[in-house]
Amino acid sequence: MFHTLGRYILLIQLSFRKPEKFKVYWAEVMREMVSIGVGSMGIISIISVFIGAVATIQVAFQLASPLVPKSTAGSIARDSTILEFSPTISALVLAGRVGSSIASQIGTMRVTEQIDALEIMGVNAPGYLIAPKIIAGIVMVPLLVIYSMVLGILGGYLACAITGSIPTSDYIMGLRDGFNPLIIQVALVKALCFGFIITSICAYQGFYTSGGALEVGQSATTGVVYSCIFILFADLVVTSVML
Repeated sequence: MFHTLGRYILLIQLSFRKPEKFKVYWAEVMREMVSIGVGSMGIISIISVFIGAVATIQVAFQLASPLVPKSTAGSIARDSTILEFSPTISALVLAGRVGSSIASQIGTMRVTEQIDALEIMGVNAPGYLIAPKIIAGIVMVPLLVIYSMVLGILGGYLACAITGSIPTSDYIMGLRDGFNPLIIQVALVKALCFGFIITSICAYQGFYTSGGALEVGQSATTGVVYSCIFILFADLVVTSVML
């Protein structure tokens, strides 16, 4: 465990050494931002709308009492969507989509000796391959989480309008009542941590792949599994500290 942790820390440290050419690295960062951000908008859109709708319907069912104002369902659905559903579930989905892609891409370069060729040419391979992915993940995952929050709340509104479980006016009133900006801050801190965890762990697994195509698949699977575990652990830590 300590050997793996030390090798992981040294790899991250090596990834953020001063680059030889900022232009090349900047182009890689932009390409990774498009891949991680724009490429993930479709799946995040579908998941967020349905999660927001289901959360609102379930809260409305559990609070079906004449003693509880119907607007309370909107407040609970808002807080649960912003605090937990949007950041955590989005990160778990991104670990599967983005993380496996990163691990398999770098792993394939390792087993086909492309990384060795970069190092022979004097290129800092971790900096060229890993740092742009980590930077793109730290920037784009919070933006995707904000996008997921908006769609999740919109999904709750659509669920109210279609099912009639809560009047839409009460739902909107619940969204406004008792809003605490701290929940946005907590969600964004979670998103920053999740973006770093997904990209760095999967890049580490891919970078130290050895063997052939079978080992590349195993590295991608291991990277996704470890990313999901550490996402849940970071979720617990951030929530405990900030709330």
